[in-house]
Amino acid sequence: MSAVRYRGRRAVLVAGARTPFMRSGTAFMDWRSYDLARGAVAGLLTRTRLDPASVDRMILGTVISEPRTSNLAREVGLACGLPQACPAFTVSAACTSSNVAIMSAIEAITSGSADIVIAGGAETLSDVPIRYSRPVRKRLIAAQKARDPADLLRLAAGLKARDLIPDAPAIAEFSTGLTMGDNAERLAKALGITREAQDRLAVASHVNAARAAERGDLARMIVPVPVAPSFEPVAADNGIRGDTSLEKLAKLSPVFDRKFGSVTAGNSSFLTDGASAVLITSEEAAQSLGLQPLAAFRSSAFVGLDPVEELLLGPALAVPAALRAAELALSDVDVFEIHEAFASPVLAIQKLMQDAAFCRDRLGADGALGEVPDERLNAWGGSLSIGHPFGATGARLVMMAAQRLAAGGGRHAVVSACAAGALGHALVLDAIA
Repeated sequence: MSAVRYRGRRAVLVAGARTPFMRSGTAFMDWRSYDLARGAVAGLLTRTRLDPASVDRMILGTVISEPRTSNLAREVGLACGLPQACPAFTVSAACTSSNVAIMSAIEAITSGSADIVIAGGAETLSDVPIRYSRPVRKRLIAAQKARDPADLLRLAAGLKARDLIPDAPAIAEFSTGLTMGDNAERLAKALGITREAQDRLAVASHVNAARAAERGDLARMIVPVPVAPSFEPVAADNGIRGDTSLEKLAKLSPVFDRKFGSVTAGNSSFLTDGASAVLITSEEAAQSLGLQPLAAFRSSAFVGLDPVEELLLGPALAVPAALRAAELALSDVDVFEIHEAFASPVLAIQKLMQDAAFCRDRLGADGALGEVPDERLNAWGGSLSIGHPFGATGARLVMMAAQRLAAGGGRHAVVSACAAGALGHALVLDAIA
C-alpha cells in the first residue's frame, strides 16, 4: 500500500472532456481506442483553446492494447498536434488505468518536472485483438522466411483443425482463474448483500444519470463525435435507462451463479466503448493560461489486496488511506465517486466503512470510520448506467467529482475504483477556494 499527501507545487484539474460512452457493438463499433482517444483529446484542446505546443506530457491508460498503436498516448499526441518533443506514454492497470495516468500527471506537476499534462484513457470492447493459436502463430512468423510455395506447404504440415480456433482474450483473472463477476458473486455472499440491495443501487444509478443528463450535467463533459456513414454527431451516452425499475431488474436471471446467485446483467456494468481526457496543470500555469481550475488534488492511495478473497475491495482500503494522508475524516467528504463495476462491491464498501471490526483489523482505526451516505455517492450516475470503458473510467470519475463539487458548493471529494488483479486506487480532491 502507498498513500501520499501531495506537497510542493499544487496540481489542479483545469478541464475535462470525454466522448459519449456507448454500449459496445453500437455507434463506435468500427472505432479503435486510438480514434476514441483522439476525439477526447482533440475535444479537450478545443474546449480549453490550449495551444498543443504548450503541453509538457501526455499519459493515457488502456487495458486491451491494439498492437498497431501500443503506445496509445504517443500516437494520439502526434495526431492531435502535440510537439514531437512532448513525451507521451501509456499505462495499464486494469480498470484503474486512467486513475494511474492521472496520478502520474499529478506527480509530474508537484515534482516540478512538468507544468501542463493531459491524462486520461480509452477503450473499445467492440473490436478487441483476437490472436491465432500458438501453432498457427509460430508458422506465420516462420513464413516470413519462406522462399517459395513449397516452403509454405511444409510449414502447414502438422496443423490440426483445433489449431485454427482463434485464441480469444481471457476474461478470467490470470492468477486465480475467476472472473470479476465470480468475485462479485462471492463478495455478495460473504457479506450478505442481497439481490434487492444490488438492484436498488442499479436503479438509483440509472435514475440519477437520467436526471443529470436531462439537466445538462453530463453534456458539459461530452464532446459530440460525428460517426460515419451519416456523420450525425453522437452526443449522449446510450446505456442510461431512466425508466428502469426494481420490477424490471427482478426478472433478470443471475449470470455467474445461475442457481443461487444475485449478480445479474442489470446490476453489473456493461461492455462499453469510450475515451476521456483531463487537463492537469500547476496553479501558476493555469493562471498564465487564463484558465480557472475546477479542483485541486490533495492526496492519493494505491493498494493491492488478496486477488482471491478481496479482488473488488480496493476502495475499502484505498479510500481510508487517502483520507488519512489528506488528514480528513470520512464525514468531511461531500462528494463520493466510486466506480460501479458491479453493485455488490459498492455496497460492500459502504458496509465495511461502518464495520468496527473491519476498520480496526484492516485499517488500524479505533472503530468504524462512518457512513458513505447514498445522497453523496455517485449522485449523477455511475458505471452501472453511464458505462465502463476500462481505460477511460477513472478520468470520467475525476471529471464528475470536480463538476459535482463546483455545482454543489462542497469542499472535498473522493474518487475511487477497484481493478482486476485486486488493485485499488483513491484520490482526494479539494474545491478551489
